Amino acid sequence: MVEQSRIVGIVGGVGPYAGLDLTRKVLDQTRASTDQDHLNVVVLSWPREVPDRSAFLLGKSTADPVPGLVRCVRALESLGAAVAGIACNTAHSPRLFDRLISALRSGGSNIVVINMIEEVARFIRVHYPDVRRVGVLATDGTVSSDAYGVVMGVEGLSAVYPDPQVQRDLVHAAIYDQNYGIKAFSAHVTGRARADVLEAARHMVIEKGVEALVLACTELPLAVSERVLHGRPVIDATVVLARALVAGVEPDKLKPIDTGV
Repeated sequence: MVEQSRIVGIVGGVGPYAGLDLTRKVLDQTRASTDQDHLNVVVLSWPREVPDRSAFLLGKSTADPVPGLVRCVRALESLGAAVAGIACNTAHSPRLFDRLISALRSGGSNIVVINMIEEVARFIRVHYPDVRRVGVLATDGTVSSDAYGVVMGVEGLSAVYPDPQVQRDLVHAAIYDQNYGIKAFSAHVTGRARADVLEAARHMVIEKGVEALVLACTELPLAVSERVLHGRPVIDATVVLARALVAGVEPDKLKPIDTGV
């Protein structure tokens, strides 16, 4: 077996294309000039094991995603992963993530599961020290549970969410709409989904006065790759998680940060 400390585990399938995006970004953030320079990565994409996180948090479904997340992480650990990342911001809502960690620890697991939201908050504090008002574009579940607000407050940051109509008609629709949403057309994001996300970003900067934007749903970077919008830095939470995974197993392999600003 390959040395355990050198294996990164990725919980994909939540959604499936977001898991692929996280895997790609782990590669992108790794110093490597040959195949063998890259880290050992195990990707587990079990979408049928993990019910929709947002629907559960909103009370629209009783299907609890935590047991499936536990099974995914334990499967990664059984394959040798010592550090794992979950390619879903909503899964990091304290109502879900805290129960996941508790279940893993009570079951004797030693794997380290990186908290994406905590990493994003630290990333902003370190790389954008003057920023205080952070615009968060995320699923309804992440917004309703104030997942980013709780964590960012610890770092002295204020999480700002879109107005309810913008959240419903632009952000949520861009992610979930079955006719044009990113989850339905991930391989080829529709023009309408991208336009909706960009309009929501404009709303956050112009009307809400945020100083930075976080793409806080792992589907959103599939539609928007810009690192600056309306003069404000755009933080891709998936990139931040990817960097934390690389640093968690082999820090000297981590590329220097490029904020794009």
